[in-house]
Amino acid sequence: MRRYAYAWITLGFFTISLLLHWSFGWLAFLDEAAAHGQAPEVGAYTNEMMRDTFENWQSEFLQLLWQVVGLAYFLYVGSPSSKENDDRTEAKLDAIIRMVGGDKAEQLIADLDRHYLRTEGAEPHGHDAELARSAGRGHGAHTG
Repeated sequence: MRRYAYAWITLGFFTISLLLHWSFGWLAFLDEAAAHGQAPEVGAYTNEMMRDTFENWQSEFLQLLWQVVGLAYFLYVGSPSSKENDDRTEAKLDAIIRMVGGDKAEQLIADLDRHYLRTEGAEPHGHDAELARSAGRGHGAHTG
């Protein structure tokens, strides 16, 4: 329960808001039917509320869902725009491991890359890949 607390809270907010939307919609439907001198019909109310609900979901919920899920997906698959800061940090860490790791540095980097599903160390987007591969190997400082 605690592990998925955010999901449960979100589901609670969603359920409460949906119930309130339909409850206030029913009150408005009753007022409108009374104003026209008609008896309220549950079928007509259900059709109207389904239309309103899906209209709201289409304009708000699906748009937000696409933004959140879409961006999370692209972050997960590693689009270039999501990798810039991570790759820069990883290149720096690879360089530190090479400087202090001695003979075991390359094996440690390879093991970490394999464990975290990376290949050939850090290759930062938008940075000199050769610089990232040679960083910390005693080739002198790079200025640029």
